[in-house]
Amino acid sequence: MKPAPFSYRRPTTLDEALTTYAGEPDAKVLAGGQSLIPLLSMRLAAPSMLIDINGIAELDRLEVDAAGVRFGANVRHARLLADVDAGRVQPLLAKALGYVAHPTIRNRGTTLGSIVHADASAEMPVVLALLDGTVTAASAAGTRTISARELFVGPLETSLRPGEIATDAYVPALAANTGVGFTEIARRHGDYALCGVAALVATDHTGAITAVRTGYLSVCDTPTVVDVSEVFMDGSFTDRAVDDAAELALGSLEPETDIHASADYRRQLARVLTTRAVREAHDDCLARRTGVSA
Repeated sequence: MKPAPFSYRRPTTLDEALTTYAGEPDAKVLAGGQSLIPLLSMRLAAPSMLIDINGIAELDRLEVDAAGVRFGANVRHARLLADVDAGRVQPLLAKALGYVAHPTIRNRGTTLGSIVHADASAEMPVVLALLDGTVTAASAAGTRTISARELFVGPLETSLRPGEIATDAYVPALAANTGVGFTEIARRHGDYALCGVAALVATDHTGAITAVRTGYLSVCDTPTVVDVSEVFMDGSFTDRAVDDAAELALGSLEPETDIHASADYRRQLARVLTTRAVREAHDDCLARRTGVSA
């Protein structure tokens, strides 16, 4: 199919884009188009206008410092994945980006675009949620910062308001004595996952566990993060505690059945992948403490 007719604007400044958007509430914002173009082609979306933000240089910034990573709306998955400093400061970005579709798609798709598309089957929304990242939204009325906890409000739905453009996202640096893990299972590499799990393990200076959190994609209808720290209350990292963490997490998940997998199958995948992701995160934490690669 072909898209329904629409008008097209390609502003060169953010102010111009915001002014255009304010006067065209039925418009859609085009960055990478990884998700929007298929929706247009299938006529699942029929905006009155496309506002192409690819000509706005200020949205192409990638900034990395000791505190975290900030990436603009025009930063492609491939660029963020290849950035050595971003991967060093927050390694979960690179771990998850390696699972995003295929290289040709990563060359064009934008990470922030994937986040605000809010597909619960995508990797980067759950990464933002697990890391307590934020998104900056701009409109003709000003700017505001939205936490990941406030951003994802429903299936393919965010708390962005009409006329707002997501200009950049920020994720904090990986804290000291902390490790991360990411794993997923798909029918073919590059396909949407049947289930994916990200994990973050934090310890104190002695190596005792202080916090464990897990994040899930392709399980519930929104990116879901579960705090499973309570099963590691004595600070020990044991096989029993890891299994208990998976069971605890399952109590907070409501897997759904679709044409790809049943809810029971997803529940079993979530159980197994939770143990793998948590172990990977703990190994990563130990490797950072000892300076030996996991």
